[in-house]
Amino acid sequence: MLLLAAAAQAASTVETPNVRATLLAYAPEGVAAGQPVWLGLQLRHRPHWHTYWKNPGDSGLPTTFEWTLPDGVTAGGIEWPAPRPLPFGPLVNYGYEGTVLLPVPLDLSDAARGRDLRVRLRADWLVCRETCIPESGDFEIVLPAGRVLAANRAAFETARAARPAVLSDVRAAAQVRGDTLEVEVAGLPVRLHGATLRLLPETEGLIDHARPVPQSWQAGRWQGRVPLSSQRSASPERLAMVLLAGADSFRVDAPVAGWRAAMDAAVPAEPAPAALAGFAAALALALAGGVLLNLMPCVFPILSLKVLDFARHADARRTRVLGGLAYTVGVLLSFLALAGALIALRAGGEQLGWGFQLQEPAFVAALALLFTLIGLNLAGVFEVRGLLPGSVAGWRLHHPAADAFLTGVLAVVVASPCTAPFMGAALGFAFTLPAAQTLLIFAALGLGLALPYLLASLVPAVARLLPKPGPWMARLRTLLAFPMFATVVWLLWVLGVQVGVAGVVGLLGVLLAVAFAVWAWALPGRSRIGLGVPALALAAAAGVWAAPALRPAGDVPPAVEAGWMPWTPEREASLRASGQPVFVDFTAAWCITCQVNKRTTLTDPAVLADFERAGVALLRADWTARDPAITAALAQLGRSGVPVYVLYPGGARAPLVLNELLSPGAIRTALDPLKRKETL
Repeated sequence: MLLLAAAAQAASTVETPNVRATLLAYAPEGVAAGQPVWLGLQLRHRPHWHTYWKNPGDSGLPTTFEWTLPDGVTAGGIEWPAPRPLPFGPLVNYGYEGTVLLPVPLDLSDAARGRDLRVRLRADWLVCRETCIPESGDFEIVLPAGRVLAANRAAFETARAARPAVLSDVRAAAQVRGDTLEVEVAGLPVRLHGATLRLLPETEGLIDHARPVPQSWQAGRWQGRVPLSSQRSASPERLAMVLLAGADSFRVDAPVAGWRAAMDAAVPAEPAPAALAGFAAALALALAGGVLLNLMPCVFPILSLKVLDFARHADARRTRVLGGLAYTVGVLLSFLALAGALIALRAGGEQLGWGFQLQEPAFVAALALLFTLIGLNLAGVFEVRGLLPGSVAGWRLHHPAADAFLTGVLAVVVASPCTAPFMGAALGFAFTLPAAQTLLIFAALGLGLALPYLLASLVPAVARLLPKPGPWMARLRTLLAFPMFATVVWLLWVLGVQVGVAGVVGLLGVLLAVAFAVWAWALPGRSRIGLGVPALALAAAAGVWAAPALRPAGDVPPAVEAGWMPWTPEREASLRASGQPVFVDFTAAWCITCQVNKRTTLTDPAVLADFERAGVALLRADWTARDPAITAALAQLGRSGVPVYVLYPGGARAPLVLNELLSPGAIRTALDPLKRKETL
């Protein structure tokens, strides 16, 4: 009875539509220091659904654990059972179907002696069939001190038996030759000699998983020529790998030689003219893309602020020049900070792209609040200097460059969801370069964004074209409040896509309370205290009330228009494998250029009819919320942001990436070869 009670405390279950996940415990000698204690997450998959191994293959994500442990307890890594290959069209992934247990050893020190141990686990997994759904669970169990936990013995012994065997007599080595990794393994069991083996590297981004591996046996040694990936992102000095032979699996570790020679053969010791030309071209594209970014709809609110600023300082050359320089510095530093964050997060394993911050509902809500305050200020509801202490307000009046600098920061925040012409190729190329060159490309992009305002502030002829300051500026200022409020409407729509109607209503309540608070604090005399303090309390209460609704709504199937299908890697691969042409719209709700193209070109009846006549399948990849599969697909196309429009003509022909500013004519031109083929 005591054993059953203890076992009941040592399990925790989370159920999703596709997976039943249970955290199990196993302590055959009792929960005590120096004794074997195991935890394991058991995943029972819905039929035909699967999760992934530590190296998911061509797509997917491995299951990850984040532990919260009491003092004196440490957790090891997942001891992965041998996976099975999961081919889908031209792709090959590695993972698990049915039921699998992912065990983790615990180490208990003397500090944990004599105490019941409460353990928490946050687990994240990606479960796929034709669609892929990120899921997660929070688990909590109690390990009773000294108790034997053996109810889950069979599950843990099965998992232990499923781990790849490690043989003491096995010796392995690997050599890089060109685009091939030559692997030799000696000492495998005699019963395997002559068998066909499958090699699964534990390192991601190394080999081409779908291509066959020429292999042979020579004097008891297995030799394989493993094709390296054309988009290889790793060069390990030692390669841990799993060899599959029917029901048998073996873990082998091999030193890898030849990376330096392969790199020297591929890249001359001195920078090649072609490489330098490519980098120079990327800088030029980034500069041009930054200039054109000023014409994108998402930057229009900043245009409004800059027009007002130029009009205000038309006759003050020194202030105008200082403001132009400060704005440029704000833009450049913000672009470099954003690039640095992207580089650091990608190096840490995050799959992020341009505009990643707009994928977070909290950031969208904060941006909506900021633009509401700017709009209220422009409309005359309050003055910033009226809300600030006298010393701060005086500093602000004497240092207008600070306003210009912050406007530059705001310009980057608002512009980041957009991708202008030339900009997509430049950013995609940037993330294939060393960090220093990546930062230079981002700096060129920022300089392009700031360049029109910098030139306008430095060239007196531009200032002379502006009308003289006068009463018209008050009307212009009020008028410019409306683009700010229009931006808030757009952000509310983005938030609705991410978290649902409840989140939009919650944020509207916060915006209303904040608007009341700033109005109250702008009142003169005692009214400011009498209404301002309760108004601030109301705004704080509204924030607390709305916070739960601003969390992501979960795995909601993307809504797509008639004629379009939600994009998944498996669906795209299946259609292309059948020879059907495919058009993919990589989009996001926070990308205004995407929405303009969607509501014009991509809903044009004539364009849709052209797609239908050419037999093109239409897929929509919605990147509004973070989606690692979409991020990976964009990276394969050499892009890091949206919009991206790509036509796969079918067969072995290369994909065609269209311009970010889409037009019916551009689509008809891309479809012409397909229509001519049908006519023939």
